[in-house]
Amino acid sequence: MALRVLVSDELSETAVQIFRDRGVEVDYMPKLGKDKEKLAEIIGQYDGLAIRSATKVTEKLLENATNLKVVGRAGIGVDNVDIPAASKKGVIVMNTPFGNSVTTAEHAIAMMFAIARQLPEASVSTHAGKWEKSKFMGVELFNKTLGVIGAGNIGGIVCDRAVGLRMKVVAYDPFLSEERAKQLGVTKVELDELLARADFITLHVPLTDKTRNILSRENLAKTKKGVRIINCARGGLIDEVALKDALDSGHVAGAALDVFEVEPATENVLFNHPNVVVTPHLGASTTEAQENVALQVAEQMSDYLLTGAVQNALNMPNVTAEQAAVMGPWIKLAGHLGAFIGQMTDEPIKAINILYDGRVADMNLAALNQSVIAGVLKAHNPDVNLVSAPIVAKDKGIQVSTTKQDKTGAFDAYIKVTMVTDKRERSVAGTCFADGKPRFIQIKGINIDAEVGAHMLYTTNEDVPGIIGLLGMTMGKNGVNIANFTLGRSGVGQDAIALLYLDQAIDPKVVETLESTGMFQQVKPLQFDVV
Repeated sequence: MALRVLVSDELSETAVQIFRDRGVEVDYMPKLGKDKEKLAEIIGQYDGLAIRSATKVTEKLLENATNLKVVGRAGIGVDNVDIPAASKKGVIVMNTPFGNSVTTAEHAIAMMFAIARQLPEASVSTHAGKWEKSKFMGVELFNKTLGVIGAGNIGGIVCDRAVGLRMKVVAYDPFLSEERAKQLGVTKVELDELLARADFITLHVPLTDKTRNILSRENLAKTKKGVRIINCARGGLIDEVALKDALDSGHVAGAALDVFEVEPATENVLFNHPNVVVTPHLGASTTEAQENVALQVAEQMSDYLLTGAVQNALNMPNVTAEQAAVMGPWIKLAGHLGAFIGQMTDEPIKAINILYDGRVADMNLAALNQSVIAGVLKAHNPDVNLVSAPIVAKDKGIQVSTTKQDKTGAFDAYIKVTMVTDKRERSVAGTCFADGKPRFIQIKGINIDAEVGAHMLYTTNEDVPGIIGLLGMTMGKNGVNIANFTLGRSGVGQDAIALLYLDQAIDPKVVETLESTGMFQQVKPLQFDVV
């Protein structure tokens, strides 16, 4: 069945054509995002949903999205997407954080010029036929100190442009390394030092619990008298009432805001203030930026649907197309190891410990971890997938730990998964051979070499003669063909295991027959998704 994508907001024809060129069916309905009922009625038909800001991806909408795999937001803001609900539903949410970076950075620089030279007020005055040259005395940017709060992608571009304007730039960003600061030509400082030194302050951080009101009344009081403040990032980063008071007192000389705590902002405490420049969230509003994010989201969604590559996802580790090609067999193996563990227990799981040995330890472990967790949890909840697995595990209080180590054994690489419950620990290890086929190489510390099949039978017993014959005879009598038969033991007369790869699922009565012999400690049919 062909993959289908719905575009429910305005997107360029070039972006829509990308889906078609990649072999993805696309329905372009740019007004549908505003029709909640109609969207909910048809969303179940689609594998992907491409949106801007008009479409609201709510928990209620997701309930009807029975086939949906990915939501792509053309732009950086995802306030209109219920990401936790999407994660629980197993839907990847992507955005395009870099397509409008230059545009947003340029808007911040433009706003800085606007308040430095009072350009909007001077324009209005001159249009009115006045010639108030002496009224609009500005300040130079040259040699002034710019404080950049958040020196990530957009903030980094602002730093670069400001250095070009011969400004002194100080930056506060907990994730900014000294090396990166040197590359940008800026000085890394703590927030209090930035507030005390900056002539201009510009914000470039997301809105989180830690950044909300980062320019609070208290922090505004720490700024240099006469400071000018620019916010083209997110509303809610500044206490707007406190900012108005600081403007009224003259402590803050001017402010330029493109974003507000409540949007659309049809009224605001800062509106009509003589020293405030405001724009209606224009940070990404250039022809180039709108086209860039549209093309980017179409490429990202197509890549994911067709190759499994994940870019700019907010609820899933990024996996490039190249990584997806190399990691594909290992992701399958991780899922099989998790599935084995998950099917072997009915007890509450306390912890999942994952060991990566050899070259696999250098791969994208976040994606591999999610595959293991999904495999474990699917045994009891078939609706769990790679996206929702970490959410479900967290809800269940399952601790997940990861260990990496250099090559230690006969295999170039392997993965070992250990599950911990209140009563026991159970482990299984596997590797991928050159043919890309996953193999089980160890169960309960016993070495084996078993190909993974859709239908398998796992048994444990004391190492005594007759087990092979008993298993073969029982399968034969019940019309079950054995494709592969693997044995292992910890030592002569000690613990032994058998893993049978079968051509079909076995009837529960066969399991009962084997259990009734008294020869086995455990008889467990297993199923694996080997597609």
